[in-house]
Amino acid sequence: MPVKLRLSRQGRKKAPFYHIVVADSRAPRDGRFIDRIGSYNPVTDPATIEINFDRAMDWLQKGAQPTDTVRAILSYKGVMMKKHLMEGVKKGALTEEQAEAKFQAWLTEKESKIQAKKEQIIKGKSEDLTQRKKAEAKVREARTAQIAKKLAEASAKDAEAPAESEAQESEAAEQ
Repeated sequence: MPVKLRLSRQGRKKAPFYHIVVADSRAPRDGRFIDRIGSYNPVTDPATIEINFDRAMDWLQKGAQPTDTVRAILSYKGVMMKKHLMEGVKKGALTEEQAEAKFQAWLTEKESKIQAKKEQIIKGKSEDLTQRKKAEAKVREARTAQIAKKLAEASAKDAEAPAESEAQESEAAEQ
């Protein structure tokens, strides 16, 4: 029975949420599965990935083949790196301690990159917010200036209107 690690779509229309499952390759995409090993939410920025590392490693070592997307997700989380290092240990190229040290170094580097991206996203959002506030302030100042100009014109017309009406009344009185 060919076993695959693949995504099973959940969620509503235009808001996908995926379960990472181990399933028979002949089963339907959202149908029967053998084991659920994690979840993937592409809507968030950065995408939220939760995975049971040990169960994923176990299934990969048993021969389950991941789909392209699941392979990318597992690589992102380090499962594929760990599998690669464990194969090196089996062949005798590395000791288990060396493999674990390499994996931990890779993992800390990856975590720092992820944290830097999250900080960059937050910084970008705050910069965008300040730019929008400045643009809104400029528009508000322009509108205030226009209103003040119209009020000044209206008050000038009101001041001229009584003088004209007095002049018309004096002309009417002379005739």
